[in-house]
Amino acid sequence: MLPVILCGGSGTRLWPLSRDSYPKQFLKLIGEQSLFQNTIKRVSAVTDNAPIVVTNQEHRFLAAGQVQELERDAEILLEPVARNTAPAIAAAALRAQQLDGHDALLLVLPADHLIDDTEAFATAIEQGIPTAIDGKLVTFGIVPHKPETGYGYIRADQAEPLGGAFAVAEFVEKPDIKTAEHYVTSGNYFWNSGMFLFRADRYLQALGEFAPEILENAKAAVANSVKDLDFLRLEEAAFAVCPSDSIDYAVMEKTQDACVVPMDAGWNDVGSWSSLWDVTDGKENGNITHGDVITEDTRDCYIHSDHCLVATVGVKDLVVIGTPDAILVADKSSSQDIKKIVTALKQDGRGESLSHRKIYRPWGLFDSIDNGERFQVKRITVNPGASLSLQKHHHRAEHWIVVSGTAEVTCDEDVRLLTENQSTYIPLGATHRLRNPGKIPLEIIEIQSGSYLGEDDIVRFSDNYGRGEPAASETPKETTS
Repeated sequence: MLPVILCGGSGTRLWPLSRDSYPKQFLKLIGEQSLFQNTIKRVSAVTDNAPIVVTNQEHRFLAAGQVQELERDAEILLEPVARNTAPAIAAAALRAQQLDGHDALLLVLPADHLIDDTEAFATAIEQGIPTAIDGKLVTFGIVPHKPETGYGYIRADQAEPLGGAFAVAEFVEKPDIKTAEHYVTSGNYFWNSGMFLFRADRYLQALGEFAPEILENAKAAVANSVKDLDFLRLEEAAFAVCPSDSIDYAVMEKTQDACVVPMDAGWNDVGSWSSLWDVTDGKENGNITHGDVITEDTRDCYIHSDHCLVATVGVKDLVVIGTPDAILVADKSSSQDIKKIVTALKQDGRGESLSHRKIYRPWGLFDSIDNGERFQVKRITVNPGASLSLQKHHHRAEHWIVVSGTAEVTCDEDVRLLTENQSTYIPLGATHRLRNPGKIPLEIIEIQSGSYLGEDDIVRFSDNYGRGEPAASETPKETTS
């Protein structure tokens, strides 16, 4: 059995912590590890095989870094564009056939779900294996403990048991509250978890029957994929023309071979701040707090600050999230509607929907401390042994001041070492590189000045991470990678 972990999505309802450049699956919302890392650890309860991870190319170093933190292995497929779950699973199934044979058994899991009871999770998976081996397309239905209007449901045909599974009678959309109450009391309905188990050849056969255009283009994307460091890049030309469909719409709602296995394992999709409040322990007066928070006469709130003091007085049932560049205040019961704020930000072209002030790179991170007309100040952290690309800028010069650690600075033909409190100047147009040769993180303050300070004013000559490096015969190109 090969795990397939779908590591796309942006988690807009958990804004402002979850953003396009650092979505919720990579956040450490509960405990010391991210939802993605917990998913990787969870699959070890049912198989020793390394997972196939499907993620967006912009998140490749985040995914690889979090896999490495766990000291695990993974095959990472890079989607050039987002095309929903049906094409992503098709690419993973085709790659699984290359790695493990025609009838490889795939366990497909979203990267951003929470499951409390790993033993119950493993038991449900084991119950589904015989049915999946027989050629059925198995999904896992979460036993509902309350009427929930935020999930789709699966109605099981309990008159048609198939070992530990039941035939799927129908998939139904998110209901209103009265309908959800009926679903829960009937005992025939389960929450749609988005987890699946099937043979690779059987899924691809069904895809060819119900969504042949997806199958055709996914085959081309995998056949023409290229290795890039530790990643496998799917061909953009083919993958981009795949219809953007979910597996439910493309296959599961149309096939006669869909089956559901009930699962009661403390599942939560962590899809909103209210659901995160539900599953977090340690509430004092019903409050969950993170960071520098003071409460007075405050009840049943979720309050998070990673930048400054947040104080609340005389409030209840609120979500208050503070980041260095945004503050969210919402009624807990309306947290599903936070995605409307993200939509409005994108329509207005505002960067707060896309990225944090702190931006992660494969070599470390930078924090944009201040900016104004013709200047920008950043705090840059370079991991031990890591280096930025050899590059130049057309529109800006830079001053670097070492805060801590040791910096190896290349500026045209000059290479020198700088230590704490020392500084250097990088003129406009100079070819330069910053490297950390030491054993501790290097921190510098960078002051940029010039007519244009965008991240796309970077011409790369060489890069350890394969970001926009030109061939020897090519002119270097500007890139934002």
